[in-house]
Amino acid sequence: MRRLGDGVEAALHCAVILAALPRNKVLSGRDLAALHGLSESYLLKHLRALTAAAVTEALPGPRGGYRLARRADEISMLDVVEAIDGPGPAYVCREIRQKGDVTTNAPCAYKADCFIKRRMLAAEKLWRDALRSQTLKDLLGDGEVEIGDHNKQAVEEFIGDKQR
Repeated sequence: MRRLGDGVEAALHCAVILAALPRNKVLSGRDLAALHGLSESYLLKHLRALTAAAVTEALPGPRGGYRLARRADEISMLDVVEAIDGPGPAYVCREIRQKGDVTTNAPCAYKADCFIKRRMLAAEKLWRDALRSQTLKDLLGDGEVEIGDHNKQAVEEFIGDKQR
């Protein structure tokens, strides 16, 4: 499958952290960057994309920051992926089967879509459906089970200290 942009990982991690915030609380982009060991300028680009896609809301001002735009169970992993990488298909068929010097270039010889294209798009649909069916709430549940107590406590303390 396609390689997702590096920003997808950062966006998913930040979205999960925002999903853990108490209602009406925010975290600054600077604090989200510090939590994940990322540069603030790098992360802000992705946070802006999440906001443009209505995954997050950005509250301006010195006490501003980011929070989810909807409940965690209403935001899918696909919402986050598409906010960062766009909704376009991963596979683009350029119909090279029609361009070579060996095969015919006659348009009537290619009445059906390319069979490779059909299979690639079918596989991508399954992948997108799988991401669409998993929400930030699901990821929060995974974190509750899979993150060790020490790291859980450290993140909870960080959020408690930095939330606004």
